[in-house]
Amino acid sequence: LGSVVKPRTSCPGSGRSLQDQLQAAMLRQSHALARRGARSFSSLGMQAPTSVTTLPNGLRVATETMPGKTATVGVWVDTGSRFEDEKNNGVAHFLEHLIFKGTQQRSQHELEVEVENMGAHLNAYTSREQTVYYAKSFASDVAKSTELLADLLSGSKLSPDAVERERDVILREMEEVEGQMEEVVFDRLHEVAFRGTPLARTILGPKEVIGSITAEEIREYVSSHYTADRMVVVGAGGVTHNQLVSLAEKNFSGFKGKPAKAPFTWEPSIFTGSEVRVHDDSMEGGAHVAIAFEGLAWNDPDIYALQMLGALLGSFDAKTARGAGVHSPSKLVHDLARDDLAISMVPFCTCYTDTGLFGVYAVASEKNELDDMTLILLEEMVRLCFTVSDEDCTRAGTALKSNLAMALDGTSHVAEDIGRQLITYGRRIPLQEAYQRIDEVTPDDLMRVANRVIWDQEIAVAALGQVKYLPDYNKLRGRTWWNIY
Repeated sequence: LGSVVKPRTSCPGSGRSLQDQLQAAMLRQSHALARRGARSFSSLGMQAPTSVTTLPNGLRVATETMPGKTATVGVWVDTGSRFEDEKNNGVAHFLEHLIFKGTQQRSQHELEVEVENMGAHLNAYTSREQTVYYAKSFASDVAKSTELLADLLSGSKLSPDAVERERDVILREMEEVEGQMEEVVFDRLHEVAFRGTPLARTILGPKEVIGSITAEEIREYVSSHYTADRMVVVGAGGVTHNQLVSLAEKNFSGFKGKPAKAPFTWEPSIFTGSEVRVHDDSMEGGAHVAIAFEGLAWNDPDIYALQMLGALLGSFDAKTARGAGVHSPSKLVHDLARDDLAISMVPFCTCYTDTGLFGVYAVASEKNELDDMTLILLEEMVRLCFTVSDEDCTRAGTALKSNLAMALDGTSHVAEDIGRQLITYGRRIPLQEAYQRIDEVTPDDLMRVANRVIWDQEIAVAALGQVKYLPDYNKLRGRTWWNIY
C-alpha cells in the first residue's frame, strides 16, 4: 500500500490544531470589536462650556452657566500643606479657621448674620496642595457672595486675640481627628510613603507648631502665597461669565500679581518603601491596614487607566452589603467576603502634582486574620498585571464614567471640578474628552499600567490597631511579584 501524507493540522509544540487556533483568533477579534462597538456609543448629554478669562494681575476667572436659581462662587488657591515647612506646618489650615473671624469691614457677628440673611452656605477646606473658599447662594446674590469672599481673603483681621482663641479650637479638632481611624491611617501612610518630603506633612500640623504659631506668621503666609497668579475665581450655576468677570475685576483687582521671586522653593516628594505600625490592642475589631504603591501625577497620560484599575478592584462594606459581596464581579471583593476577612475595603488613587498613591485600605474582620487578608489584597492587585479581559475593561470604564458624571451633580461639585482642574491641569477637561480617553483604554493598556505601578514595586504600609500578626514588611513586599515559569 502506498503511504499517504496527511496535511499538518497543528503547529509544532502547540498541542492545538491550526483550525482551533484560527477560531480562537477570530473569537478574540470579535470580542475586541464588540467591546469597542459597545463602548463607542456611550451617550452623554450636552455639557455647558467652561469659559475662562485671565485678568491683568494673573487671576483666572472660570464659569459654567447652568439652569437653576442657585449658584456657587468660590476661590481656589494653589497652596496647601506641601507648601509649608517644619516651622509653620499647619498654617494653611489655621488660616482657614481664622478667616471667618471678622474682617476690616465686618465683625464676625455681622458676617454670620449677612450669610444667614442671604440663606447662603459659606465653607472652606484645606488639602495638601489646595485651599478652597466657596459660597453657595441664590443666583440673585452672586454679587454679594463674590464681594464677601474677596473681603475674607484680603481684609481678614487675623488678630492675635483671634489666634489665641482659635488655637484651642484647632487642638480640640486634632483630638477628634485622632479618633477617626481612616484619617489617622492615611496621615501615617503619607508620612512613610513620602518620608522627609513635603507631602509627608499633615494638613493640621503638629501640636507644637499649632501651640506656638503667631498672627504675624499667618499674615506673612497670606502675603506670600495668596497672590493672584495662584488663584482661580470659579462660578457655577445661575451666573454668566461676563457677570463674574466684572465682579472679579471689581473685587479682586487689588490682589498682587506674580512676585519677582518665588515665595517658596519647590521640593519634589519622593516615594519611599517603608511602613509604620501603631499597636493598639485596646481597639475593638480588626486592624486598619493601608497598602500603597507609588501612583501617578495628575497630568500623567496613564491616569485614566490607573483609575480604571482601581474600579476593577472594587469596594465593599459588609455592614451595607449584607452578604452581597460574594456575588461581586470583583474577585478581590468576592474572596474577602467569602472568607469573612474584612468588614470593608476600598481602593484609592490619590494624585498630586508630581506623584501619587495607589492602593487599598481595608478594615479586618473580628477574625483579624491579617496574613490571609493581605495575601488576597496583594495577590489580586498583582493579578491585574496579567489577566484583564475585554469585559473587565468595559466594566471598569463604565464605572469610572459613572463616577465622573455623578461627581458633577450640583453647582458646588461643578465648581470644585473646575477649580481643581484649572489648578492642576491649567484647563478644564470636558466630560466628553474624558469619556473618549476612557474608551481608548484597552485591556493591554490596563495590564501595562499595572506592571508599571504594581509589579515588583516598593510599597508603603500603614497599620493601626491589633497588628501583631500583620506579616512583616519583607513578606508583604515579596507578594508584589510572582514566580512565573
